[in-house]
Amino acid sequence: MASTKKPALGRGLNALIADAKEIQENSGVLHFKEVEIEKVEANPYQPRTHFEESALAELVASIKKLGIVQPLTLRKQPGDKYQIISGERRFRASKIAGLTMVPAYLREAGDEEMLEMALVENIQRENLDPIEVALSYQRLIEEFTLTQEQVSERVGKNRSTVTNMIRLLKLPAGVQLLLQKGDIQTGHARALLSLQDDKEKEMLAEQIVKYDFSVRKVEEIVKELNSGEKTAVQSGKTMARTPKEFKELKSALSLAFNTKVGVSCTPKGNGKITINFESETELERILGILDKTKS
Repeated sequence: MASTKKPALGRGLNALIADAKEIQENSGVLHFKEVEIEKVEANPYQPRTHFEESALAELVASIKKLGIVQPLTLRKQPGDKYQIISGERRFRASKIAGLTMVPAYLREAGDEEMLEMALVENIQRENLDPIEVALSYQRLIEEFTLTQEQVSERVGKNRSTVTNMIRLLKLPAGVQLLLQKGDIQTGHARALLSLQDDKEKEMLAEQIVKYDFSVRKVEEIVKELNSGEKTAVQSGKTMARTPKEFKELKSALSLAFNTKVGVSCTPKGNGKITINFESETELERILGILDKTKS
C-alpha cells in the first residue's frame, strides 16, 4: 500500500502554515501584511516583565540570518499605529536586529482579548515566571471582573492551580523576587505561605537559598514552626513564657540551626530542647554553629 504521508515542508514553513490556519479560524482577522516597525507599539497587557538577555540575543542572531519566521499578531490603532497582541520578543529582537519592516497578521481584538491572548501564549510556551502568571490571573479577575473559575476555563488550567498561583502574591516582596529569579521553587513558596509571620517567611526563604533545602525539608520546618505549645499552668498561674513566646523561640532556634528544633516545657518550668540532624555532615555543621557561639 502506497504511503499517503505528505512530504515534510520544513520547520519554518510548517510553523507559518499552522499559525495562518489558527488565526484564520478566529473571528476578526483582517489580513497579512508587512508593517513598518516604527508604527508598532508594545502590548500594554503583556504579562511578561522580564526578557532573558541571552535568549533574546539568540533570537536577534536568528532574525539577522533568517528573518522573522513566525509573524507577529497585531491590532490596528488610531493614528496609523499597530499594537502587539502576540510576539513581543520577536518585536524587540527585530528592533535590535535593525529591521525596518516586520511581517504581521492583523486582527480585531478588545482589551480583554489582548490580555487573554498574551497570557495564554506565554503560559503555553512556559515563558512566564510564577509571579508573572499570578499577576496575570489577578489582572483578569480585577480588570475584567472574572471569577477564578472563568479564568481557569480561559487559560486551560484547573481552578485549584489558578487559586494556588494567586496566593503567591501574598508572599513578602523579597520572597516573591527570589521566586521570580528562580532561587526558590514554587513548592518552596507554597510551603512558606503556611507561616503567619512575614519575617519568618523571609528568614526561611534566605535559608532555602543558602542551604539548598528541598521542598520536603521546608515543609517539615514550617510544620515545626507552626506547632504551638499549650499554655502551662501551675497553681493557677501561667508560666513566664507564653505559647506565642515558645513558638517564637522554636522559630528562632530552627532558623539559627537550619533544621527542626523541638522545645518542650513542664508546668514546673523544666524541659528540653532537641536539635534534629539527618547525617553526620549535618551534625558537624550544627556543632560548628555551637562552637561559634562560644567565641
